[in-house]
Amino acid sequence: MLTTDLSDRVALVTGSANGVGREFALSMAEAGASVAVHYHTSDADARATAAVAREESGAATTVQGDVTDPDEVDAMFDAVEADLGTVDVLVNNVGDFAPRHWEALSFETWNRVIDTNLTGTYLCSKRALPAMRDAGFGRIVNVGYAGTERALVYPKNFPYLVAKTGVIMFTRMLANDTKSNGITVNCISPYVVENSDEFPDEAPRGRWASFTDLRQVLFFFLDSDSGYVSGENVEVDGGWIPEAL
Repeated sequence: MLTTDLSDRVALVTGSANGVGREFALSMAEAGASVAVHYHTSDADARATAAVAREESGAATTVQGDVTDPDEVDAMFDAVEADLGTVDVLVNNVGDFAPRHWEALSFETWNRVIDTNLTGTYLCSKRALPAMRDAGFGRIVNVGYAGTERALVYPKNFPYLVAKTGVIMFTRMLANDTKSNGITVNCISPYVVENSDEFPDEAPRGRWASFTDLRQVLFFFLDSDSGYVSGENVEVDGGWIPEAL
């Protein structure tokens, strides 16, 4: 299993009270990072995650906020900077999921899915960048979805797929925009993960992606020797081909 040294790094993982975000936060704490556990409504879970992270790295905090609101994003980063220092590593993990036919979605749900996945990634990245540029170092890792690099669409879950396509485009754009700043911007795109809400009939390679599978890619992107790898999207899908007939 890949590992890397994240000592003296401050990492913020959005949506890290539970699920994949929690595993990302804890794995970085194990590697020595000071970790900010972000949540919107899951206060108790966030505090529990931060407590575990604190046992690993010695420094962790929780931070609350709506990633779709610019003022709340500013407040989130202000709180992290006050408690742990400037953010070196940002993982844009948060994003609502609404696996229903597009006509069955309320207007509010449609907007929330797009905003949490795409707008939240934009706002958090924009807020993190000035300090990263000043430091001449930064790692931004976005979370996409397998297949959306090829503009995968279905009537079910349509706004999520569109938003994740936007996340990949944003990743490439930002990698180009930061190529002279010592910052890398990359994307991890799983298909179905072990904690997913829905499981299709067949799993590639006989199983679903594990948290360890995702951690492998995360640590590769975060490593100090990966400074020339930017604008990339790694699909963690076991070889799934969504367009197969």
